[in-house]
Amino acid sequence: MNVFFGNETWIQAASFTLRYEVFVLEQNIPPEWEFDVLDTSQRNYFLLLDDQIPVATLRYQLKNETCFQPDRFCVAKAYRKQGIGRSLLFKAEQFAKNNGCCLSYLVAELTAQSFYELCGYNSCTSPFEEDGILCIGMEKIL
Repeated sequence: MNVFFGNETWIQAASFTLRYEVFVLEQNIPPEWEFDVLDTSQRNYFLLLDDQIPVATLRYQLKNETCFQPDRFCVAKAYRKQGIGRSLLFKAEQFAKNNGCCLSYLVAELTAQSFYELCGYNSCTSPFEEDGILCIGMEKIL
């Protein structure tokens, strides 16, 4: 498996394909909610491929100069519970830390809260609804 990072069209296309599969088809999120104004041609993505198969992705963005905000993070159904997501998130966090970030903040679906807790995140908000899904804000010192 190989990890790629950047905003090349093929990285974005593979990331979008996986997001469509996970969020739109699996979770029934309307595509117009899933793909938003932050999905610009300049936006960078982390992408993990198994041969040519998109396995995991996350949209790389900063909340501010020192706060990394991973977003639209997902793992293909057949590859879950193998440590792949944790590994990709760690790589993204290390990249952010190496580029001056000291905190990571994300919005997690409540069903994924325990995953993020295993990755070192702590809840920092009350549950709220986003795109029709119950979520919670979580943060981690990098």
